[in-house]
Amino acid sequence: MGVRAEPAGQRNRFLDWVERTGNALPDPIFIFVGIIILLVIVSVIGASAGWSAVNPVTGETLVVSSLLNEVNVQKLFVEMPRTYTGFAPLGFALTIMLGAAVAERSGLLTALMRASLGGAPKSILVPMVFVLGMLATHANDAAYMVYVPLAGIVFAAAGRNPVLGLIAGFAGAAVGLAGNLFPGQYDVLLLGITETGARMLDPQWTMNPLGNWYFSIGIAVVFTAVGWWVLERVIAPRLGKWEGESGVADLAGVMLSPVEKKGLVWAAVAALAVAGMATALVMWPGFTPLMDEAASGSQRMTPFFRSIAALLFVLFITTGWVYGAVTGSIKTHRDVVMMMVKGLEVILPYLVLIFFAAHFVAMFGWSNLGPITAIAGADQLRAMAASPAVLLPILATMSAWLDFLIASGSAKWAAMSPVATPMMMLLGISPEMTTAAYRVGDTVTNLISPLNPYVVLTMVFAQRWMPSFRLGTMISLTLPLAAAFYVAGMLLTAVWVALGIPVGPAAPVGYDVPGLN
Repeated sequence: MGVRAEPAGQRNRFLDWVERTGNALPDPIFIFVGIIILLVIVSVIGASAGWSAVNPVTGETLVVSSLLNEVNVQKLFVEMPRTYTGFAPLGFALTIMLGAAVAERSGLLTALMRASLGGAPKSILVPMVFVLGMLATHANDAAYMVYVPLAGIVFAAAGRNPVLGLIAGFAGAAVGLAGNLFPGQYDVLLLGITETGARMLDPQWTMNPLGNWYFSIGIAVVFTAVGWWVLERVIAPRLGKWEGESGVADLAGVMLSPVEKKGLVWAAVAALAVAGMATALVMWPGFTPLMDEAASGSQRMTPFFRSIAALLFVLFITTGWVYGAVTGSIKTHRDVVMMMVKGLEVILPYLVLIFFAAHFVAMFGWSNLGPITAIAGADQLRAMAASPAVLLPILATMSAWLDFLIASGSAKWAAMSPVATPMMMLLGISPEMTTAAYRVGDTVTNLISPLNPYVVLTMVFAQRWMPSFRLGTMISLTLPLAAAFYVAGMLLTAVWVALGIPVGPAAPVGYDVPGLN
């Protein structure tokens, strides 16, 4: 019944080799340790050789500084706590996760997923599951651990192959990191890392949490159309007609109880109240703390953009608390506190990783290697007269291949941004557009990288319906999607840049470098 695994062949042996190689790589933390050691060595060589460059923004002559000189060694030890806690993405991530923990552990996010799947029409089941998978990304791990298996159950109940549902849900959740209808914590996290890279060239540049929103919507629309076609025309025929168990009994667990429906209604009321509060803080006559009245144009909204993390915190904690109070999952304020505590436990590995990532970024700045490399690289690329519509797809491709070495998207961007962001700024490309291109490449290989733990998790889910389902089968089903998304993503990036469409509110594609215009 269901899926028939392909016999092991060259492709599967190659994938097995990729898996063994990936598993043999050290933890990303020690990859950063190795990069830091290499950075120290290069800084010593560069300082001895007198490497330098002129910052075209400030006019300052930048000279490579050895990380082993007295000043930098002192800074490393004296500033270590501040270097860690001052890393911009850390505060944003912790703030949002505190609220998201309440929304998740109260049952709100799971209920929203179940409600969205329960009445899905069969004719649009594939694109609906895909789009809802993108939205489910905002629920972090719950997108893969709760939503993906629910998608399989719904497909089985509808008489379609449940593995097709698993693949559609998994692909949607993976795509949600680059393409989404709504901004979320991942936007804030990556653009916070972008800020550290951009400030190596322009110390006044500030992060706009909505800086990728328009492009993300574009990716969501294009990838949904492409994914729908590939899932129906390529993957569904490969899987064949479903003749196994229907999953109708499991579907009863997807449907919401009356008290859960009531909880969602009151959570929606709470969400409207938060939205009303945010609107009032921007538009209330004589009291607009989230509006810069002294600025002009879109810059007036800068305080609002910068407050997105705080507003998401308020939204999550308010709606989660209201839902929990109605359904009984939250009985006292102590339950809310405990949910926040438990929620932070999930990101403890991230907190450890960020310690090393923060020091790598800081030391890159102390050495001046980041801006000097970016300036030199930009000069070489400018001499080649390469179009941004060519450069950004190249950056996205590099991001895609690095996914086979570093599974964490934020860790990979922390390593790339100190060079990529200022280099593209010098070529007239905004930090927001550079970040958007990076996210396209990162998303594509998330579908096929053995280093992505959710690839293996989805494979395990599929074994419920097809015990012989293995990694080779999983990759054979996601590879067509990854290839189609890569082509579509590269074309969309090139066209977007060529047309100069804003990447988000107050986030243009281009960047004007003082002194070069």
